[in-house]
Amino acid sequence: MKKGTRAMTKTVLVTGGAGFIGSHLCEMYLKEGYKTICYDNFVSGKKENIEHLLNHENFHLKEADICDEAALEEVFEAYKPNIINHHAAQKSVPYSVENPLYDLHENLEGLLKIIACIKKYPIETFVFISSGGALSSMLEEGEQSSEDDKPQLISPYAITKFAGEQYIKLYAKELDFNFMILRYANVYGPRQVPDGESGVIPIFLNNIFAKKESVLMAFPDMPKGCTRDYVNVSDVVEANRLGTEHPINELVNIGSGKEEAILDIYEMILEVFQEDVPIRITGPRKGDIKRSVLAISRAGKLLDWKPKMSLRAGLENLKEFELDKQSFSKQI
Repeated sequence: MKKGTRAMTKTVLVTGGAGFIGSHLCEMYLKEGYKTICYDNFVSGKKENIEHLLNHENFHLKEADICDEAALEEVFEAYKPNIINHHAAQKSVPYSVENPLYDLHENLEGLLKIIACIKKYPIETFVFISSGGALSSMLEEGEQSSEDDKPQLISPYAITKFAGEQYIKLYAKELDFNFMILRYANVYGPRQVPDGESGVIPIFLNNIFAKKESVLMAFPDMPKGCTRDYVNVSDVVEANRLGTEHPINELVNIGSGKEEAILDIYEMILEVFQEDVPIRITGPRKGDIKRSVLAISRAGKLLDWKPKMSLRAGLENLKEFELDKQSFSKQI
């Protein structure tokens, strides 16, 4: 049997499918043989991310907001998806602090409107994306945050993501579908938008290319900035593939299991891109968690997943992508 043919009768709805991660997932699902419905309002997603997919016979695009009941109903009625992969979200911690109602609207109201459609059009599998960083426990140096630890819940974004996990567990029983909850570390890679905490690498890159000073927000006792766990988008895509094929009704962390200070990330980027641009250090930002690194052993045991791309190798790949993009721009 050729790769992908086993899934030919399956239809997956990828919300946020034109975004950084979602567009990579659409590529993966098409390669695996799924009919793939990309649902995006293009607030942060970009048409250029999926332009190369538009003529694929199994790819369908719906431009609409995740809270648009009529649009969701139309998609469910027309395509009757077997699988939901829910990436559409308000993903910025600082923005959630400034605009908690918008965060609530996008991250919980949108989810509940999808669930309302599932009540009418049953599904088999729901892959829900959560945040291992925002839901990290209070960590001391050398510790990792496991799936069973108590989250700090110090931002509206963390609260809505945690609540979303509980809704998935509740409705999976009531509506009889399998689920997979993936708690991401900080994902990076090609097509990433330079905004929010997870977007620190493209933010740094944009500043470096413009020869502009970057700003590092640091706590007094952590002069190198907060620490984070960085995982490449290619490894995240594989976790989604496995979670789709084997929805084990569990929550798993998806990260590298390695703690990196943000200043060290900046210095590694300078080294890989052979640049020398200064960075300015200021005080911490409201809602920031000091340390975040995920324990990833559960994903290994239950999904047979582990990250393959090191941070340095990922930055080298990103350098190639950025240089190719710049070269293409000059040719236009």
